[in-house]
Amino acid sequence: MTRGYSLEQDLRVLINNPKYSDIEILCEDEKKLHGCRAILAARSEVFDRLLYNGMKESYDKQISFPKINSAGMEIILEYIYTGSIKEESLTKDNMIESFYAADYFQLTELQNFIMKTFNNTLEENCTENYSPELLSKFAAKFPLSEDNIFLNLLVEAVAVIPLNNIEFGRLSIAGLQYLLSCTNEKKNPFATPEYEVFRYSAILAAKQVSNDAHKTLMERLPTFEQIEKVVDSAQVDNDDKLIINRQNVASELDPLVEYVDFIRIDGQILADIIEPLGIIPAKIILDVYRQKARLYKSELSNTRGIPITICSKYVWDESECGSNALIEDNGKIVYLKSSTSSWRNVRAKMILEGKRIIEWDVIMEKACVDAWVGVCAPENLSYEFFAGGQPTGWVLGTGGYCYNSNKGSSYCPPFGDGSRITVHLDMNKRTCSFTVNGTKYPEVSAWNNLPSKLYPVVSFNYPARLRILPHQKSSD
Repeated sequence: MTRGYSLEQDLRVLINNPKYSDIEILCEDEKKLHGCRAILAARSEVFDRLLYNGMKESYDKQISFPKINSAGMEIILEYIYTGSIKEESLTKDNMIESFYAADYFQLTELQNFIMKTFNNTLEENCTENYSPELLSKFAAKFPLSEDNIFLNLLVEAVAVIPLNNIEFGRLSIAGLQYLLSCTNEKKNPFATPEYEVFRYSAILAAKQVSNDAHKTLMERLPTFEQIEKVVDSAQVDNDDKLIINRQNVASELDPLVEYVDFIRIDGQILADIIEPLGIIPAKIILDVYRQKARLYKSELSNTRGIPITICSKYVWDESECGSNALIEDNGKIVYLKSSTSSWRNVRAKMILEGKRIIEWDVIMEKACVDAWVGVCAPENLSYEFFAGGQPTGWVLGTGGYCYNSNKGSSYCPPFGDGSRITVHLDMNKRTCSFTVNGTKYPEVSAWNNLPSKLYPVVSFNYPARLRILPHQKSSD
């Protein structure tokens, strides 16, 4: 391109170009980059203080940054010279380094761009994201601070992935510690039952010690889905499977133990599976037994925060919706562009399965004539007409009626604009009930054998506007 037509393109020629540079930048990985003092100082007060302070840095032809990797510094130079960053320039390999460097050089707008890029990537690919790797890298570069916005974004992204779905090696001990610390006693969405939190922590700690210790812990700690079979067996033969380097495993696990909420773990699991391992201090186990003994009836869920079973936030699925539907606000709100000849259905991304009670809220920010909320099976649902008229849709409408297979029954008083509907799905009994505006109603008697795999669904027409949210606990 001929020079003079684009300032940004012209300035890109200067980036890391020895011909137009008067200082070398030595990075943490010993790679040397090239820069122009005047441009660096004009664009960053930190560079200005370092390069024009009257000390030897003002005259040296090299400046060193022993904590900033060249991958991060390259992003800094691109931003300083051009005022922008190409989104494809940021990857899982340089995003944390770039954020760390932007923080060091006090480039707030660059930090915001990095966080925005991370959010965009997460929204585009819910099921396979690299947030565990980024959280691990973040923990290696930054001190733990709940005031750090990017840390909170990373924690939120990892918290909604079941830990069993995160391969060992993707999340470091320090990263897991950040995750557990930032979610401890917080009312935020969290996908992993507390027993699985302990299991993942213990196996990850053992993996740091030896392959033998890792193998033994894998054998002695069943998954949550396997737990009933193991606990109900006549003998849990753990004593014959000694943990190699038990004390070393306990030492590696120690930074995580204080953030595991053992009171949420079933007492029989504690007694039969966890205590015999000998890797948790006896005082902690004894304190948990005492707390459980004092509880007349535990109201604690087995999962911290707001239990969820999805890969990311509660969001509507753009690939599973009827024509004319629009989804906005990061997937939380759905509505139609205009009126259609019949209702349109939209499914949420989260899969509802496993033996547990699952709850979520739908807010009718604006209702229409008979907007509907409920569940659907993944097979054979048409998104182009009323879900309740189909055998794979089970929904409650604003008129107070429940419908499935075009058969309806009266359920509750009518409701409209601003209503909050909570769906209570009991996957143990395969039944469903609803709370409408704070009043909880019984299970829908006709829905007594729902499928083992379901999704949240809404069925509506223009001008309805519906928002999906994690269930907010109240007095109901």
